[in-house]
Amino acid sequence: MRALKIISYLLIIIGALNWGLVGIFNFNLVALLLGDMTLFARIIYIAVGVAAIVSIATTFKEIFEK
Repeated sequence: MRALKIISYLLIIIGALNWGLVGIFNFNLVALLLGDMTLFARIIYIAVGVAAIVSIATTFKEIFEK
C-alpha cells in the first residue's frame, strides 16, 4: 500500500507541474515529450487521473479509520 501511495503522489506531482506549465506558459511538457495525444501521452494522462482517484480513496480511508 505504501508503494501505491508513493507512486500516486509522484504522478500527481507530475500532473500538477504539467498543468502549471500549461496555465502559466501555455507549454505542455507531456505533449512535447510524448507527442500530442499519442497513445503514450494518453497513458500518462490516464495514469495521473487514476493516481488522483487512488490518492482521494486512500486519504478518505485514513480519515475515517481514525
